[in-house]
Amino acid sequence: MQCYTELTPPTAVTHSLSLPFISADSKNLIVAKTSWLQIFTFKVIATDLESTKDDTRPGKQNGVFDRRANDDEGLEASFLGTDAILRASRTNRTKLILVAEYSLSGTITSLARIKTNDSKSGGDALLLGFKDAKLSLVEWDPARPGISTVSIHYYEQDDLQGAPWTTNISECINYLTADPGSRCAALKFGARSLAILPFKQGDEDVTMDDWDEELDGPRPEKQTTSKLTNGDAGKADTPYGASFVLRLPALDPNLIHPIHLAFLYEYREPTFGILSSTQTPSASLLYERKDHLTYMVFTLDLHQKASTTILSVGGLPFDLFKVVPVPAPVGGALLVGTNELIHIDQAGKSNGVAVNMFAKHSTSFNLADQSGLGLRLEGCTIGQLSIQNGEMLIVLHDGSLAILSFRMDGRSVSGLSIRQVASESGGSLISTGASSVSSLGGNALFIGNEGADSVVLGWARKSNQLSRRKSRLEIDGMDDTFLDEDDEDEDDADDDLYGEATATTKAVAAPSTSTKAGDYVFQIHDSLLNIAPIVGTVLGKTEHYLEDEEKENMEGVRSNLEMVSAVGIDNAGSLAIINKNIQPKVIGKFEFPEASGIWTMSAKRPLMKGLQVTKEKSEMSGDYGDEAQYDRLMIVSKMLPDATEISDVYALTAAGFEALTGTEFEPAAGSTVEAGTLGNGMRVIQVLKSEVRSYDGDLGLAQILPMFDDDTGAEPKILSASFADPFLLLVRDDASIYVAQCDDDNELEEIEREDDSLLTTHWLTGCLYTDSTDTFTTVQPDKGRKHGENVMMFLLSASGALHIYALPDLSKAVYVAEGLCFVPPVLSADYAARKSAARETLTEILVADLGDEAYKSPYLILRPSSGDLTIYEPFGTQSNTSNTLSSSLHFLKIHNPHLAENPDIGVVETEKDGAGARDEPMRAIANLRGYSVVFLPGSSPSFVLKSAKTTPKVLSLQGAGVKGMSSFHTAGCDRGFIYADNNGIARVSQLPTDTNLAELGVSLRKVPLGKAVHAIAYHPSMDCYIVGTSTDVEFELPKDDDHRRDWQREDISFKPSCEKGFLELVNPTNWTVIDTVELEPFEMVMCVKSLNLEVSETTNERKQLITVGTGISRGEDLAIKGRIYVFDVVNVIPHPDRPETNKKLKLVAKEDIPRGAITGVSEIGTQGFMLVAQGQKCMVRGLKEDGTLLPVAFLDMNCYVTSVKELRGTGLCVLSDALKGVWFVGYTEEPYKMMLFGKSPTKMEILAADMLPDGKELFIVATDANCNLHIMQYDPEHPKSLHGHLLLHRATFSLGGHLTTSMTLLPRTTVVTVPPSTPDAGETAAKAAIPENQLLFTSSTGSISVLCPLSESQYRRLSTLASHLTNTLFHACGLNPRAYRVDKDAPEGMVGGRTVIDGGVLMRWTELGSQRRAEVASRVGVSVDEIREDLVALIGGLGYL
Repeated sequence: MQCYTELTPPTAVTHSLSLPFISADSKNLIVAKTSWLQIFTFKVIATDLESTKDDTRPGKQNGVFDRRANDDEGLEASFLGTDAILRASRTNRTKLILVAEYSLSGTITSLARIKTNDSKSGGDALLLGFKDAKLSLVEWDPARPGISTVSIHYYEQDDLQGAPWTTNISECINYLTADPGSRCAALKFGARSLAILPFKQGDEDVTMDDWDEELDGPRPEKQTTSKLTNGDAGKADTPYGASFVLRLPALDPNLIHPIHLAFLYEYREPTFGILSSTQTPSASLLYERKDHLTYMVFTLDLHQKASTTILSVGGLPFDLFKVVPVPAPVGGALLVGTNELIHIDQAGKSNGVAVNMFAKHSTSFNLADQSGLGLRLEGCTIGQLSIQNGEMLIVLHDGSLAILSFRMDGRSVSGLSIRQVASESGGSLISTGASSVSSLGGNALFIGNEGADSVVLGWARKSNQLSRRKSRLEIDGMDDTFLDEDDEDEDDADDDLYGEATATTKAVAAPSTSTKAGDYVFQIHDSLLNIAPIVGTVLGKTEHYLEDEEKENMEGVRSNLEMVSAVGIDNAGSLAIINKNIQPKVIGKFEFPEASGIWTMSAKRPLMKGLQVTKEKSEMSGDYGDEAQYDRLMIVSKMLPDATEISDVYALTAAGFEALTGTEFEPAAGSTVEAGTLGNGMRVIQVLKSEVRSYDGDLGLAQILPMFDDDTGAEPKILSASFADPFLLLVRDDASIYVAQCDDDNELEEIEREDDSLLTTHWLTGCLYTDSTDTFTTVQPDKGRKHGENVMMFLLSASGALHIYALPDLSKAVYVAEGLCFVPPVLSADYAARKSAARETLTEILVADLGDEAYKSPYLILRPSSGDLTIYEPFGTQSNTSNTLSSSLHFLKIHNPHLAENPDIGVVETEKDGAGARDEPMRAIANLRGYSVVFLPGSSPSFVLKSAKTTPKVLSLQGAGVKGMSSFHTAGCDRGFIYADNNGIARVSQLPTDTNLAELGVSLRKVPLGKAVHAIAYHPSMDCYIVGTSTDVEFELPKDDDHRRDWQREDISFKPSCEKGFLELVNPTNWTVIDTVELEPFEMVMCVKSLNLEVSETTNERKQLITVGTGISRGEDLAIKGRIYVFDVVNVIPHPDRPETNKKLKLVAKEDIPRGAITGVSEIGTQGFMLVAQGQKCMVRGLKEDGTLLPVAFLDMNCYVTSVKELRGTGLCVLSDALKGVWFVGYTEEPYKMMLFGKSPTKMEILAADMLPDGKELFIVATDANCNLHIMQYDPEHPKSLHGHLLLHRATFSLGGHLTTSMTLLPRTTVVTVPPSTPDAGETAAKAAIPENQLLFTSSTGSISVLCPLSESQYRRLSTLASHLTNTLFHACGLNPRAYRVDKDAPEGMVGGRTVIDGGVLMRWTELGSQRRAEVASRVGVSVDEIREDLVALIGGLGYL
């Protein structure tokens, strides 16, 4: 009884596609990451003058001066003269902005663009292909922003599989291709089946892409009625026709072995080209089967379900593997092989080019010779680069770039040429081969990658008019290698090359003007983080510092352990350091036990009367220097030991802060509720409980605003306040509000509450928001708004309703949503719930901008009594009835799986006392290391942050609970924050540098190594990491083989490559390599483990040593050998100026293994021995004092041992085989003996295995090559186990496309979220409810998951909950989560009765509104709080990270 939960989503990009998806004129990028679908839009921004390009109102963000309008780079450029500004303004970058993302219950295998007649958004539809022959057609629904499933199509029925002896559909490569005219799509599935899905289009003659107005007359206007109405929901007509399946041999008898097919451009009917053979291609049979491939072009008649062969080209090289359709002006198809490229046009004319010396040996096909390039095209990806001349970009398997050009003779291709991109022009920006290439337009490409970060690659063209360029370079002093995108008014490279449209053909026919190497310059504009594949994972200590001061500062804000993973492929190999919470970088730390609230502000000093010319309020007015933006003052609210409440003010300096005296600030006035600035920084506002005080920039008292009701004589106390220049909102303890405005003389005046509901309604809380993006306005202003005209007031009533007012107008609310307290998935003004529906107890609301410097947008954040934040994103819809905000504004709930882990006892006490507000309100910070964030103080302190490429994520702050927090921006702490925790410690901190916080929802730092990584281990006593790496070197035949003397005469220039292994020692103080051990040629690191071994037979001394297993491969015709190394990490004298180089690897023992590589090592037993998997044997070896490894016991294995694990100190081992499944083995020490206890009942290709103890039961967990998780158990008393010889198969759970790379058995921490009656009672209950162990999974797609054992009661509750949620929730693309988790190919005997629970479905519990939560909980038979406790226990077991 287990639950499988993904902690982080996959990061490896497998597919991408660009299309107008959200609307007809939008530009979108669809990114698929195995089972994760993301929809991006993108925009071009200027990096140096970003704010002026990005926003029509520069500098406005929440009424605070935006640093982007005057950042360091922009300031520097403004003082460098006009040339520097010209240079900066031309530096454009294409940035990705996330629109939506979905977790799919399927493995994406293909993406295709389909243009339908009547989509809801007016944009194109998206057709997704899934594993096992599924298609899903989706479109964008603007009414509820998200994808809407149009249809889903299955082709996995048994009657479509053909004969029973044919290949299983899951073992075939299934892919999808679509007609460029969107008339149909084709899914190749199974061995030789082709499913055709037609789509209904308008008049085909009108929609032809090759319409020529000069020849054919003016283009007829399209019928756009369906687009204008955003689609007609009442139509019963579907956008697709009945699909049908074709057998490829029925099209042509020669299509016995189809290799690849794709639809082609510029055909009147749907036409595809297919590459096939009548024989299976084989490199070993090259002399028998040479040039036997055939390229055929078929046109489809969708009405008759028939096809016609247009052309056939035979005698093609055997190594062709892909058909790439080429759009106009070139046309035809490009056939990609490992040694050559061949273009075939519409008439069947072929042109090819050989890219290495093996092309002439493998084919007799006529090819142009460019073998000097020495390219390897295996695994390459090709995308369109320039639409004008048809040039294409080739991304090779190692990440290097090449340009493919076509020599044109009119519309006919007369030849191909390839040139490599030099490193100085960006040819080596990509570390490893790409998985997809998509054009983003505007000189940008998206390069998807499975082994490195995916990037947006921008390109520019160098001008050929060197004289004009040279004169400009001499003036500007610019580097010629970093010329940016084309200028529209001058030096447009396309115009220089091709002239006007009428001269295009002539220019393309003479490409000699543009084919010089380096005419393209590539730069990375943006990137998507990727930690796939995760090769290995270890846990290490976090306390490593170079200086004692840093160690002292970081005490209390570091986790106990950190997870370090070896990730990446080839040169993209890196170390990923992962922490669950944010570990702040502490600049200063000091005792501050009395502090309960902190506010910093950047107040402007008052001007002298003689200099005060105008009082115009502009946020750009004032000094432009950084010093004007630095915080000058800090107000601290204190609770003294005698319960006296005071407030002190401090002056901030570069070194810290110091008490400020001699001002009119009165500390004894009481504790501060809120503080800020108004009047464009000219007034410092201090909100006390009974009054509001206004000071000038030098803290001279300017005004006191008492809270006194003239009518009733009451003096209500202020509970909370909110600032948005020039307005101030106060919420008081009599449930009333007070709104004041700062006039031109910087005097606060109350705004009359004209609306009666403002006076009669009881208000819980509220906030002000400066609407800089016009999200909450129905009419967009033609001209820039005046200061203060875009401030909105959000109020939460005691009945749970949301009221929005547009200040300064308080006569009527512009928006009222009564159902906010029900937290529905979509909140609108007309949402209504049942009277008996359960309500969420909301204590605070906040509207603030979230995002980074590239893009930010407002979000509504709700804080309930439990501390589990609910985040809403506002969106607008077009209403046919009225144009009011009530009809157009809606709020969409954002998925937030983060649950507060610590009990907020203060909330319970506050509710009992009847107070309606918190002592620690949420705080919005406009710029925190470039992020606009919201901080949640309290016992579970958290940041809400997002980047342009992510949705909002909630990350906890490491350490104790936080009482007060504020931004902190000084010369010594740039864009940081200061906070006081519950332990009385105040820290001036920054968000950690070089750390990604937003993309995965965890704190992640990547350290590039520049080599392929294979294994990683941690040495605990020396606090360092040992990483096995490799680089590719040229493979040479062994010269010392006496039987093959002809190998000594080998002389070829284009040699194959092989891996050469290294062992690197990494010091975590600064994550640098401090020692490297170079292995022999052909030797590769297979495994690295840190083992506690016995080093002396006489004293039985034990020592932590590093054991390395390697494999020596000298070619496929020689036997693989192995070698075992044992290293010690010793202290040495460090290099000068590098104190971290104080450790070194010292060789202790070395043992050659004549047969088989060392594929796994592990500790075993209690005597300090090691278990070694060497070839087809497993041996127990002991380290002798003379440096030899003595074998004491062995066990014969079958084929290839993939995993070796021991349950520490017990002698119980699990061994997995690549073909024969799992073996459960025991080891005894007296006598030394290994014996087999039980085997898995069936043959499985096991990649990873481990043991999971659960109380008195022991489960064996294994994952196979088909991405299935198997739960087995050793139970000799069960009759089906044959006295224990067979392991009982308890459950099979499909992991989708996530191939497991490692399993780690970890202890499980307990999380108590409800305050227990006594500490002992809480501890006892936690231990009784939560098992002690869990398994951490890493995968080839970059996802990190955890498998948790469940008690019987937990399993029943959560399985029932998962069943109800599966029936209740919306599932993207119409996929079935139940079917997704079932292994369709497993024999009936392997499928257990009690399945593993899908934690991904459980974590969507927060997507439900309070009404649905209560209904589902009642069906499960428990309360909502009990379900929440179970969910916290599932994801909170890694408390030490």
